Amino acid sequence: MANDTRFLRESGYPKPEDENMKTLAELTLQEREAIVQRFHGRVDQAMVNSAPTKGWVRKALRHGGAERCPVRLKRLSVDVILRHSDALADLFCQYPDDAVGAPAYEATIGYQPKDRPNQINSLQVLTENAQWTDEWGTEWRHSVGGMGAITVSHPLHDWSQLDAYLAERMPDPLAAGRLDGAIPALQMHGSTKYVAGMTHLALFERLHCLRGMQQTFEDFHLFPGEVDRLLGALTEYLLEIIRAWGRLGGDGGLRPDGWFLTDDWGTQGSLMISPRMWRKFFAARYRRICDEAHRWDIDVMFHSCGNVTQIIGDLIDAGVDVLDPLQPEAMDISRIAREFGGKVAFCGGISDQEIVVFTPSQVKDHVHRTIDTLGRAFGNAYLVGPSNSLPPEVPIENLQALFEACHNQ
Repeated sequence: MANDTRFLRESGYPKPEDENMKTLAELTLQEREAIVQRFHGRVDQAMVNSAPTKGWVRKALRHGGAERCPVRLKRLSVDVILRHSDALADLFCQYPDDAVGAPAYEATIGYQPKDRPNQINSLQVLTENAQWTDEWGTEWRHSVGGMGAITVSHPLHDWSQLDAYLAERMPDPLAAGRLDGAIPALQMHGSTKYVAGMTHLALFERLHCLRGMQQTFEDFHLFPGEVDRLLGALTEYLLEIIRAWGRLGGDGGLRPDGWFLTDDWGTQGSLMISPRMWRKFFAARYRRICDEAHRWDIDVMFHSCGNVTQIIGDLIDAGVDVLDPLQPEAMDISRIAREFGGKVAFCGGISDQEIVVFTPSQVKDHVHRTIDTLGRAFGNAYLVGPSNSLPPEVPIENLQALFEACHNQ
């Protein structure tokens, strides 16, 4: 998408009152940082000032019943914050979220100790043309006009490198300060709001970040022993991460209520690998991960894009408490509700694609239908929100309709 005034106007964005207003492409890094900081400051303060909802959100997601479905709309790309800034903050101030996501660091960068030289500025690399290497050795690229980043090179070019990688290159889950980036959110909101710690790129996603997507699909058949060994190491890494999240509750601190992890398994039509292959490599490992989270009284919120219908039952058996994101473009959410409602809580479900082109009235109808389908029949065990990050091209009037419909159930 073009970062220019013509794009903004043709996409339905309000015409600036001041024709001399800078376009997004003209904003300096310092100006971008100021906009984002002001946005988060206003939204955080509104949540602090709002009524506590932590207890009943936990109860709702654990199938204890609730008067309404809890809401989490702060699922945003930085682009949408920069485009709508104060107008979007106004909506969050009027309609505060019930749940908070608390990432410790940007997923495509990884943990950066404070004494690391040449610190990577996440806002800069995700809003400019940039290329960088994360803490795992994967190289990423972002292009202006795109959302997020893509991988461009992978550290495990050959399985002969595995021993050296595990011994010398794999990040330390117990590195001092690894989760410090999430502590401010826990301190600010942990006593009054449901807070989910976040760990992106869990097992499958990390595997193909290290090996490359095409190579990974071949590896399942050609190098199953090596895949099994690497997945074993990644599982142990995640178990230590969960324990670190749990230990945040010691000495008067606040551990998160939930743990949000991501492993995208679906295409628009089906799983990326066969259910048999999925169960062979991943089912038992996810079960270990969920068991460890539950040992710390932390809910497991499992994010997997695309059509993952074939393994929802397996994820429930593994111990997943909240299934995300239920993309209506890829899944039959009515069928999902009929088969699995009451066995797992739902999250997402609101089409981040359709609300771009809907009218405000259609947005409200879409939200209400989704709440009826995924929430009402199951004690409102449904965290209402977009199925993925809200894109920057959503018109502000559609965002207004989204907030009103999600909160006025």
